[in-house]
Amino acid sequence: MIVTLTANPSVDRTVEVDALVRGAVLRARSTRVDPSGKGVNVSRALAANRHQTCAVLPAGGWEGEQLAALLTAENVPVALVPIAGSIRANVSVAEPDGTVTKLNEPGPTLSEAELEAVSATTVATATGAGWVAVSGSLPPGAPADFYARLTERLGAASARVAVDTSGAPLVAALPAGPDLVKPNREELAEATGLPVTTLGEAAAAAAELRRRGAGAVLASLGADGALLVDGTGTVHGEATVPRPRSAVGAGDALLAGFLAAGGSGPDAVAAALAWGAAATSLPGSRMPRPGDLDPAAVRISTRIDPDRPLKERS
Repeated sequence: MIVTLTANPSVDRTVEVDALVRGAVLRARSTRVDPSGKGVNVSRALAANRHQTCAVLPAGGWEGEQLAALLTAENVPVALVPIAGSIRANVSVAEPDGTVTKLNEPGPTLSEAELEAVSATTVATATGAGWVAVSGSLPPGAPADFYARLTERLGAASARVAVDTSGAPLVAALPAGPDLVKPNREELAEATGLPVTTLGEAAAAAAELRRRGAGAVLASLGADGALLVDGTGTVHGEATVPRPRSAVGAGDALLAGFLAAGGSGPDAVAAALAWGAAATSLPGSRMPRPGDLDPAAVRISTRIDPDRPLKERS
């Protein structure tokens, strides 16, 4: 089983428009409401592909009830931690070329007792799990080392831990020795202070995160695919997406595919890219199902061109 924790979950409304024009009144082509948050999306992708999972999340307010109902409808098992505040309701505006503009609320402030309940529930749910993915931003006011301390507790319980976050929480988590971290290009550069404009620079920055404590680094590079750097070497892969619709949740689907395929090696990178590419071709933050996956669109290499420039957008 793969357990996920989303410390700051949300309900996301995605609106598709022909073009986003600031200050204009726009008519939507379509709308949808999805349960969201990075760990939530990982569990949704796993459940959609018939992998055992459980999503741990704080839930409060009407949005918390809606989130639980939406996950139940997608057959995602949940471990809810009641909180006094209401969870976030976010809005994404998607354009036909795949550009997405997101408006994310900050989320509720959790008390010390609520944060401890979230940690304790995660550790209890992780008993016997193959992986625990702790993902996304922290609630306002939560200490930056929240994921670091949780990683240490999970390690003591013999659970493998994947951390997918950014900024100070990512940097703080590294010395705790997570088995895997999954930054995107911008997060990789921010965490290391190094330039990430070529594949070689991305690999060097990933190696720096390993030097600081991460067991392996799976860097999502958008149109340039994904890069895995671990103790055995470097793997780079790309996937063709003929018609991108929304990148929302694509990185989460990528992580889900990687963990579902074992969490190491070229085969796991190939699965990750197939899941991530499929998510990019779907509307809103919908997660791919087996029929959406196209493994033939994935190309994997254990050798990289260090001078290859990365595309401007990641």
